[in-house]
Amino acid sequence: MNKACERFRPIWIDHQSDVVKVIDQRALPHEQIDMELNSVEQVIFAIKEMVVRGAPLIGVTGAYGIFVALKNDKYNGDETYIKNEAKKIINARPTAVNLSWGVNRMLTAVLSEKNSFQRVDIARQVAGEIAEEEVENSKNIGQHGVKLIEEIAREKPGKPVNILTHCNAGSLACIEYGTATAPIYAAWEMGINVHVWVDETRPLNQGARLTAWELGKSGVPHTVITDNAGGHLMQHNMVDMVIVGTDRSTYTGDVANKIGTYLKALAAKDNNIPFYVALPSSTFDWTIRDGVADIPIEVRDPDEVRYIPGAPKSHDHLLMPENSPAANYAFDVTPARLVTAFITERGVCRANEADVKQLFPEKK
Repeated sequence: MNKACERFRPIWIDHQSDVVKVIDQRALPHEQIDMELNSVEQVIFAIKEMVVRGAPLIGVTGAYGIFVALKNDKYNGDETYIKNEAKKIINARPTAVNLSWGVNRMLTAVLSEKNSFQRVDIARQVAGEIAEEEVENSKNIGQHGVKLIEEIAREKPGKPVNILTHCNAGSLACIEYGTATAPIYAAWEMGINVHVWVDETRPLNQGARLTAWELGKSGVPHTVITDNAGGHLMQHNMVDMVIVGTDRSTYTGDVANKIGTYLKALAAKDNNIPFYVALPSSTFDWTIRDGVADIPIEVRDPDEVRYIPGAPKSHDHLLMPENSPAANYAFDVTPARLVTAFITERGVCRANEADVKQLFPEKK
């Protein structure tokens, strides 16, 4: 029986007010709060404080940030102003390459027009095009990735395909279908029996808060687990495949994703379980070869580790001795040798330079 998954977008323009709005993901799953982005400072706050998060969404938010900057332009189209605003937006978070990709694409489009009023219209249009492209990319990732799920389903008729994922690479992170979740949604809508193991993803619990919320709204069977349970499940044949997203991947196959992804890849390799990374082409970094050496790893506020947020209108809870220091590395890099394949909008390929460039020959 086919089932329809709920679709929603975490960013949009209110066409009555011409204001950019986003879902404040910090409040989920307990509340759904919409936030207006009326200034570049608010755009930067939203990106830094993870009101919005996930590489494709960060890129689209950066693109809309240029639209916001142009609406507030008091310098009669001075290029220095818009370039400075763009630089501030790009510096909001260092790891996700989509941010600079989206902002720089916007700069190319708007700076080709000298009329400052027309620049606003161009920015609105191009930011919308970037968002629509990411929606289409995610949809295509789902169509290519679902074939991998189908293969496993045929090997175990009548039993669920157990998929483990890490963090949130769903609609909230990737505009509509998601990346890692896109093949899952496609499989569920086709009537394939799937079950998702959802890593909680400490310290901000994007899996427990966001992925579980998304899957629940769509009716997809899932179970939230502690981050350290994945290896145990793999050892006991309770995981058929791993699908994760990525915030930046090299064209040679290295993958930067939420902290803890590397450990899942190691466990998958040790237990002969396929480890897939779903990503649109906007998440490739075509300028670096060695991800471990060259991808910048964001280090966030240690209080995110020390405290856990309470439900709405309740206090954050201290988890450790008050005087104990904490470190908060937001990402790690999984080397290409641990990645079974990439799932992109153009198809599935092995995580190496030759296969990636075969899918994207314009980058050769």
